[in-house]
Amino acid sequence: MFEQISYALIPLLIVSILIYATYKKVPVYEEFPTGAKQGFDISIRIIPYLVAMMVAVAMFRASGAIDLLGTLLKPVLEFIGMPVELLPLALTRSLSGSGARGIFAEIAAANGPDAPITKTAAVMLGCSETTFYVLAVYFGAVGVTKFRHAITAGIVADLAGIVLALVISKMMFY
Repeated sequence: MFEQISYALIPLLIVSILIYATYKKVPVYEEFPTGAKQGFDISIRIIPYLVAMMVAVAMFRASGAIDLLGTLLKPVLEFIGMPVELLPLALTRSLSGSGARGIFAEIAAANGPDAPITKTAAVMLGCSETTFYVLAVYFGAVGVTKFRHAITAGIVADLAGIVLALVISKMMFY
């Protein structure tokens, strides 16, 4: 039943928008190219931010800095109950969603889908945000250059998500 509803949802949404636009007397056919052009202009403006973010993540992983940091922080991570294998995921998640999903796939492939560490990694993935990606894309799209408290708030939220993911996973999977 839900599958049939999901197939009908997008066409229903499009028809609803067209009916609403007709009701408000908006010339949809004429406005569509204008909106598409604005979307294209925004995507051109954010491309440098996206490239910079992708290069930073690739360099961080390729340089082995994540592995070195994991080795250095191993005693602290073990003390707080975080498996060292999850550190790359925790660090990469705030930078890149696709990079974090790649690390998650590696964790799942190495440990199996039902392993507690894989389940913990999945919870971590869902409890954190791509903070720096969001700031680069959305703030870059509108031309904001002074992030003020956005970075601090994003990092605190990510840390809270990671800590809660560890706590909840310990209660549920270990």
